[in-house]
Amino acid sequence: MKKFTNSMILAAFFAALALTVFAGCRPRAAAGQGSAAAGEEVIKIGVFEPMTGANAAGGAMEVEGIRLANELNPTVTAGGKTYKVELVVADNKSDKVEAATAVQRLIDLDKVTLILGSWGSSLAMAGGEVAKEARIPVIGLSCTNPLVTAGNDYYFRVCFIDPFQGTVMANYAYNDLSAKTAVIVQEVSNDYSVGLAKFFSDNFKSLTGNADSILTTVNYNTGDQDFSAQLTSVRSLSPDVIFAPGNYTESALVMKQARELGITVPVIGGDTWETPEFIDVGQDRVEGAVFSTFFASEVAATPAAETFLNEYRSRYNKEPAAVTALGYDGYLVALDAIQRAGSTDPLKIRDAIAATSGFIGATGTTTLDENGDATKSAFIKAVEGGKFVYRTIVNP
Repeated sequence: MKKFTNSMILAAFFAALALTVFAGCRPRAAAGQGSAAAGEEVIKIGVFEPMTGANAAGGAMEVEGIRLANELNPTVTAGGKTYKVELVVADNKSDKVEAATAVQRLIDLDKVTLILGSWGSSLAMAGGEVAKEARIPVIGLSCTNPLVTAGNDYYFRVCFIDPFQGTVMANYAYNDLSAKTAVIVQEVSNDYSVGLAKFFSDNFKSLTGNADSILTTVNYNTGDQDFSAQLTSVRSLSPDVIFAPGNYTESALVMKQARELGITVPVIGGDTWETPEFIDVGQDRVEGAVFSTFFASEVAATPAAETFLNEYRSRYNKEPAAVTALGYDGYLVALDAIQRAGSTDPLKIRDAIAATSGFIGATGTTTLDENGDATKSAFIKAVEGGKFVYRTIVNP
């Protein structure tokens, strides 16, 4: 009896071991998505976003829009075949080196056909070089620095770019705030911030007709928390307005500490401010902050916008961020290109993306120019009563 029991134990052990080895050999499923049914044709779309680190809130909002679009449009037809679309999400950890690694992993290990992302122009540029080398097309969602697509025939985007955004905010400062002088507070380690600051500066000087209308530019680095030295020098100059483009956390701290130092002039910025964290960090000290962004639910007029808003509100019981709408549109532009290409060949899809014209999505009509950039309207919003409130729209 004892001998029989030991045999049973050994048999059970080896059976369990075999199951474990078999399970370990199964292919990795796309992150966040169910596996395709046996025999089902699949096309994989990679998503590289900052899911952790300093930009995690922005990355999460973009992925939210992508996932919603995927839930509503889980398949795509190309060349007479219907494919299940699987999303593979790679965390670039808010780091340039990790961004390049994430894109390489999506291409080499996950065998994605195209890629969406990333929040943060610096991260987009780092990943873009890898995609270019591998000849895999990428659709950026909210990365606005012109250098993201410059010289890269495989990178496109569904958002406006910083020369337009800088012009919009310079005009707002000059025309709406009657500002004749400005100070720039920039996140010098952030390509987005530096680029946008330059476009604002150039346009503001042109509007005022005064080469000295930018009184000074002060710098800080990503992750800094104490801005007292920079802001003390700003206070001594008494500018009419402060332009402070940068990441939402640092920008909120800049504005909070400015108010604590008695600086009362308007503080304006760019699209990265539209995150709940900006208000959470800055609290009542960011009241009155004005910035440009990509989307406003108050004036969304397309059928795609209505679908997006209805579905988003029913799921989350809140208003979507602009970058969430861009994530939604980026996925739909990708599917539209696959259908028009009639193929899952990345090179044919790249050509179809480049030819995108008159695509109507949640954020309006997308037509890509020769650089792969979208010409879009900008929306001006302000923080009022602890919420982001739409003020006006500025057309290209």
